[in-house]
Order: sequence, then C-alpha cells, then structure tokens
Amino acid sequence: MIQPLAYIHPQAKIANNVVIDPFVTIHKDVEIGEGTWIGSNVTIMDGARIGKNCRIFPGAVISAIPQDLKFKGENTQAVLGDNTTIRECVTINRGTKDRWRTEVGSNCLLMAYCHVAHDCVIGDNCIFSNNTTIAGHVTIGNYVVLAGMVAIHQFCNIGSHTFVTGGSLVRKDVPPYVKAAREPLSYAGINSVGLRRRGFSDDKINEIQDIYRTLFIKNSNVTKAMAIIEADFRPTEERDEILNFIQSSQRGIMKGFGNS
Repeated sequence: MIQPLAYIHPQAKIANNVVIDPFVTIHKDVEIGEGTWIGSNVTIMDGARIGKNCRIFPGAVISAIPQDLKFKGENTQAVLGDNTTIRECVTINRGTKDRWRTEVGSNCLLMAYCHVAHDCVIGDNCIFSNNTTIAGHVTIGNYVVLAGMVAIHQFCNIGSHTFVTGGSLVRKDVPPYVKAAREPLSYAGINSVGLRRRGFSDDKINEIQDIYRTLFIKNSNVTKAMAIIEADFRPTEERDEILNFIQSSQRGIMKGFGNS
C-alpha cells in the first residue's frame, strides 16, 4: 500500500506488498524488497538497496551522499539486509570509491538517532542503541551490541559477539567475544552473557576466557601473548578467529585495563 501523499520516483523498484506511509520521499535509483514498511517522513535516496521485511521509522534518511570531502559523485550504494529495523532519525550514508557501498546486515536493530557513515560494513544480528555514531570505513562483525552514545573512530574494526558499554569512545580495534568499557577503552572481561544466549557451551566460554587472560591479564606484550596462545591452546575456530583478528589489526587493539 502506497499513500498518495508519498513521492516515489517512477523508476524506483518497489516490491508489490511494500507499505509506504505519507510524506515519504523515494529517489530514482532505489530498490525495496517485499514486506518492508516505510514510515512517514522517511527519505530514501539514490543508491539504497533495502531488503525484505525491514521497518524504517519516521525521520530516517537512507543513502544520503557521504559526509566526505573526497566524494566526487561516484555511483555507490547503501545496502540494508532483510528483517532489519531502522528507528527514528537514523542516518545511513552511501559509500565512496573506497568500498563502493555502506552495508548493514540482516536482523539488525539501529535505535533512534544512530549514524552510520560511508563505507561501513556491519554484520548480521547487531543492536546499536540510541545515538551510536560510527565514522567512515568501520567494520563490525556479527552479534555486536553497542550501548547508547558509543562513538567509533574511522577505520576501526569491532569483532563479532562484542559488547561495548554506553558512552564509550572507540579509538582502537576491539577483538571478538569481549566486553569493552572504561576510558580509555579497555578489556572488561568476555561477553559471557551474550555468548550463553547464543548457545556457546561453558567449555567454549572458558576457553575464550583463558585466551583473553593470557592476552590481557598476565601482562605479556601482545607479540609475546600471541606466541603463548598459539603454543598453549589447541586450534579451534574461536582461537583462530581471535589470533587472526589481532594479527590483521591496522590500528592496534585496545589494552587490558591494567595496561591502559
């Protein structure tokens, strides 16, 4: 159902059962999947690719051009996965020629006033609380929870299954499976509550905890701790994910609280 007071460019590709409320504006190069609801006063600009069964609440702006002075009008996109909810006044900018797209995965919830800048890649099943601000070129894994008013520096990476506490300033990479808190941002244990909710066994949680004790608690430098972890812990998917994340970090990882 499309309200007559909405403006939809005739070349926009809208599935048959999309609901569009009054005063919505949808530009030319837009695709919207089946079952999606677009609330009043939403603006969806060129380059938007919105999946099935999404909900976009009033005041949101999807796929505006990047707030990047290097942007020269390239043909880029902002992509939303299926079953994702975008609450009031969220802004998601499209990409630049760096990655050519900004991407938010499936089954995500972005609460009111969040901002996702150009060239961010966000995984599935993420929850970002109110006023979370993500600068350009940030990569965020699956099942990441960011509490209210988190601000993430450009080019940072956030590992999967991570929880970042409210009001945190993220300037370094945050490895997977951890809780991050304090100022400067530091290791605050593993995200055991989140891991149990997602079916991780106690043995697996203990393994992850032992790895991070070696890295953050035993006062080894990162290079030495990595060597110890590789030698003392048998290869598992979680161990290798942690090691690969740290080895590939460009900005460096956050420190243990005692080393901050």
